Amino acid sequence: MRAVAYDAFGQQPDVRDLPEPAPAAHGCVIRVEATGLCRSDWHGWMGHDPDIAAFPHVPGHELAGTVHSVGGAVTKWRAGDRVTVPFVCGCGDCEPCRRGATQVCEHQTQPGFTHRGSFAEYVAIDHADLNLVALPEELSFAAAAALGCRFATAYRAVVAQGRVAAGEWVAVHGCGGVGLSAVMIAAAYGARVIAVDVSGGALDLAREHGAEACVNAAQTDPVAAVRELTGGGAHLSLDALGSPAVCAAAILGLRRSGRHVQVGLLPQGAPELPIGRVIGWELEILGSHGMAAADYGPMLDLVAAGRLRPDALVTRHIGLDEVPAALVAMGDAPPAGITVITPRALA
Repeated sequence: MRAVAYDAFGQQPDVRDLPEPAPAAHGCVIRVEATGLCRSDWHGWMGHDPDIAAFPHVPGHELAGTVHSVGGAVTKWRAGDRVTVPFVCGCGDCEPCRRGATQVCEHQTQPGFTHRGSFAEYVAIDHADLNLVALPEELSFAAAAALGCRFATAYRAVVAQGRVAAGEWVAVHGCGGVGLSAVMIAAAYGARVIAVDVSGGALDLAREHGAEACVNAAQTDPVAAVRELTGGGAHLSLDALGSPAVCAAAILGLRRSGRHVQVGLLPQGAPELPIGRVIGWELEILGSHGMAAADYGPMLDLVAAGRLRPDALVTRHIGLDEVPAALVAMGDAPPAGITVITPRALA
């Protein structure tokens, strides 16, 4: 199969021929019809993720496609089924998995990190009966590819972890794929959304997808701006970028008893949290790490009803041959919206 691969962290990726994967007894192989290009893929390429140990490595963790083959122990799926998969796959046996929290599985696998991913024509997924999600016929593969990481992550961060409520002020810091998804989701739930970013283009997209107000953090103090716009601070904030400065600003922009959800990874190190403020104002600091396959139902219902439009966040389509340059460029200027790769476009 054709795949994008690299032989060392930070080394230029290229398109090459690699052996097609075979399914484990409990797993499956998916024919990839679409896969998203995410900043997390760039973090992996840079060596920020300790799980990547074997080279050559194939990145890619946001995927949708059809089941190509299944192992002998798989009972729920067969060849031809339209599916997507969370970027965190559970084992089914550990304590978190037994209580349905596969997104924090103790033995989790992640395509594109713990094993070869979806920047390829085929990808293997373990424990298929637990981890696959059936796709409605009306949902395109391109739209579904965005669900596996950014949109599903944002959905759980806003709805489950953040406990968003209609009428609340929600400040979304960082308006890339996760941030734009969070803006759309919070607005769909009736929240008043403030988008914060340093890119005018990203803020324009945020306004288009439901932001009531936008703050350009390159031109003004985001903490002061959020507090002024909300009359005292946001009820809920999200750092959807992953930066010590952004994380601290998001927390300082909360009102008393506010809630902060950290979504973006922090490879630069932990931020200096304003712990005095956290204690004195009884703030909540929460993490959010993807979403279990079993929890996709309500999100897919909103997509089917047209209240959520992941397809509207897709701004660019590319083929495998364009991926190496696009992956490397993610470190300098991540594109606005979501880029979707069609592995078979040039096959």
